[in-house]
Amino acid sequence: MRDISLHLLDLMENSLRAGATHVECDMRLSEEGRLDICLRDDGCGMDPELQQSVLSPFGTTRTTRKVGLGIPLTAANAEKTGGALHIHSVPGQGTTLNVHFNTRHMDCLPLGDVAQTLWTLVITHPLSPEFTLTMASPQGESRFSTEEIRSVLGAEIPLNEPEVSAYLRDLLVEQAQTIFGGLLL
Repeated sequence: MRDISLHLLDLMENSLRAGATHVECDMRLSEEGRLDICLRDDGCGMDPELQQSVLSPFGTTRTTRKVGLGIPLTAANAEKTGGALHIHSVPGQGTTLNVHFNTRHMDCLPLGDVAQTLWTLVITHPLSPEFTLTMASPQGESRFSTEEIRSVLGAEIPLNEPEVSAYLRDLLVEQAQTIFGGLLL
């Protein structure tokens, strides 16, 4: 992976494959350069044995291929910076991934285009699930919620409607630039 946002895309796709109806991503950058990412979903969850196996590139729940690189690569890239990845999951209740990067470490990947990543997920899943993205840094905090947007638009308007899609992309870009612009982008 060439940036952190691509790790997010892969991890959030895992949540969707696990049947999540709500995926939350909370990204917080501290003054000291620690980037904490918490990804929560209400998917099918994992038992302890499966949690251990997904940390290996040769452990996957996918039937289309015999390797699963998303979680192991994310963990490896976090560890290169002195960070870590932790999994907490309960079968039938969902999964929480906590990833920590030291953004000031020379081996830290760039953040990448978080706005484009979430926008892509939203427009390719226009009716469900619900996505929530919270971004915070010393420059401020913002929250993006498809559930809140749907409550204003109504259920009959899909989020990939061209005018809605363009608005969502602009909103996400503005939020990411405001919170992380000049710091990680």
